[in-house]
Amino acid sequence: MEPTQAILLGKAVTTPDSLPESHGQVFLLPRFGNRHGLVAGATGTGKTVTLMTIAEGFSRQGVPVFLADVKGDVAGLAVAGSASDKLQARVAEIGIADYRQEANPVLFWDLFGKLGHPVRTTVSEMGPTLLSRVLELNDTQSGVLDIVFKLADDRGLLLLDLEDLRALLALVAAERKDISTSYGLVSTQSIGAIQRALLRLEQEGGEMFFGEPALELADLMRTTTDGRGVISILASDQLILKPRLYSSFLLWLLSELFENLPEVGDLEKPKLVFVFDEAHLLFDDAPAALQQRVEQVVRLIRSKGVGVYFCSQFPDDVPDDILGQLGNRVQHALRAFTPRDQKAVKTAAETFVPNPALDVAQAISKLGTGEALVSTLQDKGVPMPVEKTLVAPPRCRMGAITEAERAQVRAGSAVGGKYDQRIDRDSAAELLAKKAEASAEQAKAPPARTREQDEAEDSGFGQSVKDAVFGTSRRQGMVEAMAKQTARTVGSRIGQQIVRGLLGSIFGGRR
Repeated sequence: MEPTQAILLGKAVTTPDSLPESHGQVFLLPRFGNRHGLVAGATGTGKTVTLMTIAEGFSRQGVPVFLADVKGDVAGLAVAGSASDKLQARVAEIGIADYRQEANPVLFWDLFGKLGHPVRTTVSEMGPTLLSRVLELNDTQSGVLDIVFKLADDRGLLLLDLEDLRALLALVAAERKDISTSYGLVSTQSIGAIQRALLRLEQEGGEMFFGEPALELADLMRTTTDGRGVISILASDQLILKPRLYSSFLLWLLSELFENLPEVGDLEKPKLVFVFDEAHLLFDDAPAALQQRVEQVVRLIRSKGVGVYFCSQFPDDVPDDILGQLGNRVQHALRAFTPRDQKAVKTAAETFVPNPALDVAQAISKLGTGEALVSTLQDKGVPMPVEKTLVAPPRCRMGAITEAERAQVRAGSAVGGKYDQRIDRDSAAELLAKKAEASAEQAKAPPARTREQDEAEDSGFGQSVKDAVFGTSRRQGMVEAMAKQTARTVGSRIGQQIVRGLLGSIFGGRR
């Protein structure tokens, strides 16, 4: 088997004669890369190095990879490794003919925007189910959040960021009675609980995750001009401290891939490989409906050309229904110090295709660093018997990178100008604020006048003028006063001119 046609994982050290065509080398075939996989093992046994080897292998095959960097050392994929005598000895033992130290095409991402390009989604895209999990709401509070989302849809209000969600919660509180009648009971206690949960999420930096520009899936499925798949690395050293936000984000991303990618069936190689590190966080305390959703996505996303690889300490961290979908297995050492560990070792041993030359349960507890039990899907999708394997080293740096090296990679990114600057367009918060402002201005303005009011005022003004000119029964008017004055001055020429002038100006004519 040619190295260009498969991903070299290492060399079998137990029964190399059972793999005569590959001279004892163990490969992962790209055409079965979308059948998913599992990398398991105790802390410090080499899981991260195996993940880096797998990521590099897919990248050289032109397959984009997305994985989380929980400890900070996966970032070494962006920098070429350093040669050493120990490394060269392992390369020679495995028989890697074309080995050379080299960097990989990498994009750095970070929900908090510090160690990579900001990763954002909108509140609407996240949806009420996953958001309820992030906020750790109970069933009653989750039901109220469902009503909030439904109300936003019915009124055409965009929910982009947490400010929009808070504004809509305030609207629900103000119109609680009417909304309860139309949509279902909404209590002030539930609204308050959701608002407090939003405050906690905001204080933890979660508000950075919600907004625009939202992540476009196409930017996770990039390839370079020379055909290499781009490896997207999510900085997760701080994110992992908020396990529900971490797991919910990765599940949201996986769901987005499932819902938006077209059906492609089985390809010669996957369109994307998605690595879910610390997989147990996805299933801890997950409600039955959510776990069922995960199982559905993992089972069906294969037809979208996406391979999902879970990474965890114990195989039983992954539910059986999902574990049965994982055709490619890499098991590092497990130490059977406790009854829990002993059960995990037994479970791991039972998940492999038996090898008559290998006691799997005994081998798992005696594996050294850089060794693993491997079983991958071979021709016709049949899993190979488990082999004790010396894992191939990656070509990149096996460790963390400096801030300067990270900055250099980010400076050459093709997506920095697209995501680094936040956009805040009018959405629910702004629209509701404008509506409230308009209502306040309308309340301050005098009421609009009616036609009847105008006519009544005109009528009153005309009567006042008439009374002033002609007088009333109780007082004399201007005409009467002028007439008396005229009688006294009629003999005077000046008086005649005054009379004509006054009468002419009042009645519109002269004599």
